Amino acid sequence: MTRNVILGISGSIAAFRAADIASQLTKLGCSVTAVMTADAQEFITPLTLKVLSRNPVVTSLYNEKDSWHPGHIQLADAANLLLIAPATANVIAKLAHGIADDALSAIALATRAPILIAPAMNGHMWLHPATVRNAATLRSWGHHFIGPDDGLLSCGYEGIGRLSPVTDIVNHAIQLLSQSPTPPPTPPQPL
Repeated sequence: MTRNVILGISGSIAAFRAADIASQLTKLGCSVTAVMTADAQEFITPLTLKVLSRNPVVTSLYNEKDSWHPGHIQLADAANLLLIAPATANVIAKLAHGIADDALSAIALATRAPILIAPAMNGHMWLHPATVRNAATLRSWGHHFIGPDDGLLSCGYEGIGRLSPVTDIVNHAIQLLSQSPTPPPTPPQPL
């Protein structure tokens, strides 16, 4: 059975690594739909992710199909896993506060699938009390985290904040998918 993975990509320099994540998950038999924030598109193009995932890429809440059912809700309903890699402090804050002002945050608010968050940001941002509190809130809701790791950061600092290795992220995603039930049936059509 194909597992549906929504790969959320936010505006971090580590966004380029989402291409490898999409490719590996697709090779493992997952149906991957990339959902990019506007900031993510400054680091990697939707076309790259479209080719590697073999699926259309969602870049806006307004990427709707010719249907009465909003596309972001269809994706949220069909998801077996929402993987956000990389996840910025901004996206983590939106999730923790229920802000749904773009396709990624709206899908995160609407899905009942497990959510795996792979943070990538400057270490000072990761260790800021607001981010610490936001991550703790999301963990208390059952969201899963992988990383961030220690190492040389793109900003030149050394320390925590690096995106976890792609292989580790993919393995964690596959583990969660093996525990995840199939998504609920599509909601009934209106009368």
